[in-house]
Parts: sequence; structure tokens; C-alpha cells
Amino acid sequence: MVNKDHIYLGRLQDYYALYRLIPSYADIAALVGVSKQGAVKFVDRMIFSGYLQKAPGGRVGPANMFFARPHVGQAPAGFASPATEALGDVITIDEYLVEHPSSTVLVAVTGDSMIGAGIHDGDFLVVERKQNPSIGKIVVAIVDGDFTIKYLRGDSRGPYLEPANADYPCIYPTQSLDIYGEVVGQFRKF
Repeated sequence: MVNKDHIYLGRLQDYYALYRLIPSYADIAALVGVSKQGAVKFVDRMIFSGYLQKAPGGRVGPANMFFARPHVGQAPAGFASPATEALGDVITIDEYLVEHPSSTVLVAVTGDSMIGAGIHDGDFLVVERKQNPSIGKIVVAIVDGDFTIKYLRGDSRGPYLEPANADYPCIYPTQSLDIYGEVVGQFRKF
């Protein structure tokens, strides 16, 4: 008998993406084409594997691994190489980008002052709330009361903010410079 759990899991993930809930056992059975008893066994295997979990009250919900995506290898951005889809490990985006969940926020980017750093209008930045990031890091800062995203720099005059676009000047605070957080990742939808 061929194990089709990865196919069933894919159908369940697509269902969840559409409706933001895990269906009942009867609906899972219909979704994946098995009996209700087969659906119960499938759910048990997914709980054991860390894809699903029992929530309070007995309802089945997604676990961390439910949101993991296959890491299928590398693709050079230079010269082409033979295409092989060798399934590697799975990772969750949160696991990869978020080290401290309680102090991590998302910030939407507007403008093009950081385009030289690969940060574009419409991107989302993963920002870890830090008061004292290292010089040279990209930060979300509040300078003289305004939010901005720039490199944190320092010179004989003290800390300042440097854009990654020659069309914009460096920002030296006249009143205050507070660091909201350090940029630790970003994503965009094409």
C-alpha cells in the first residue's frame, strides 16, 4: 500500500489556506477520499508527526510543522545548473526568521531609500525590538519623531542614519534618535 499522507496533507493545507480551519473528520474523509476511520488514522499520524495538534476541547488544529515548507535545494542566480528537485529538510518561515517571537514585529516598507540594500516599496521587514543594535545594522528608527528604515552609522558627531540610495541624504538627528528595532529579515510577494 502506497502512503499518500503527503498528498492528503497538501489537500488539508490548501483547505486551511482557504477557510482558516481544519475540517471535521467526516469532511477530512471526503476531502482526501478515505473512510471516516481512515481520516481518524490520518489525523493521528499527522499529530504524531507534528503537523496537527489537539486544541482545548478536542478540536484538531494546525501545529508548527503544518506551516513548514519543503526546502528543495539551491538555485544559482548566476549560471544555470541541472534542475533536480531533491527534497531536503522542511522549515517554517517563523522558525527561519523569528528568534524571539515576543519581541518580533512586521513593518511594511514605503519608499525607496533602502533599494540599494534590496529593500523595496511594499516589502515586509521582520524587525526584532532592540534598543541597542550594532553600528552597521539596518534598523527601524524614530528620528526627531518620524519613523524611518536606514543603516545605523556613527561618526565623531554621534549616531546617524544612512540610506541605501544616493538620492537621499544621511539623517543626523537634531532632537532625538530612538531605535525601534533591528531588521532581521524581509519578504515580498511577487
